[in-house]
Amino acid sequence: MPQGSEATSTNGAQPMMPPVVSPEEWEAAREQMLIKEKAHTKARDGLAAARRRMPWMTVEKNYQFGGPDGKLSLLDLFDGRRQLIVYRAFFEPGVHGWPEHACIGCSLGADQVSNLVHLNARDTTLVYASRAPQADIKRLKARMGWQRIPWVTITDSFDADFGVDLWHGHNAFIRDGERIFRTYFINTRGDEAMGTVWSYLDMTALGRQEVWEDSPKGYPQEPPYKWWNWNDSYVPGAAPDPKWVAVSDAGEEAFRKRDG
Repeated sequence: MPQGSEATSTNGAQPMMPPVVSPEEWEAAREQMLIKEKAHTKARDGLAAARRRMPWMTVEKNYQFGGPDGKLSLLDLFDGRRQLIVYRAFFEPGVHGWPEHACIGCSLGADQVSNLVHLNARDTTLVYASRAPQADIKRLKARMGWQRIPWVTITDSFDADFGVDLWHGHNAFIRDGERIFRTYFINTRGDEAMGTVWSYLDMTALGRQEVWEDSPKGYPQEPPYKWWNWNDSYVPGAAPDPKWVAVSDAGEEAFRKRDG
């Protein structure tokens, strides 16, 4: 917008405009903001590192869920992977929107869920859980385009025991064989950032599992970027594409030079 021009908001009020500057001044201002953004990124990495050092809580009860093909235990929800994240979504009688829709906030969150194949490649499963019957969940998933999200029915005290009987939230678990442990819990405004492979992994006990992370000794770690793949091309245990290795190595070197 040219300097000195006026803008009018949709309600007719005159918004306050920041200074309008030259490209050089804008770049200088952006560089100053970048300093704060990098500090924020490092603080977020530090927070994730602290989560990886949280104590674990043994899950003693044998929780049961309803699935598309019958009963499922909490262990079944892992789907053979080492880590599990369960999001409590409100879709049931008494919730605004029932039976056509789930909770508006939970629905917005479901719309943000990225392709779960990338999360699965880090040995981690995401599952949604509600109290609605499976027939209603199947109908909702088809209507809203959420077919890729595993979604089970809560049948016991799981929601009350894990702090999600009244409000939404993500609970993270890890297993050692058949032993299950609760490792972390994110709810309220923390749920706003959830949906990407990175937001999910950063709340787990094992994190992104990359060598640059500050993780306890013995945690699984691999070079960054190398495990990435197209969503239709993951092969467990396969070596990364040599061409992608070269491209990602060049990118890492460029980043190091840029950032000093």
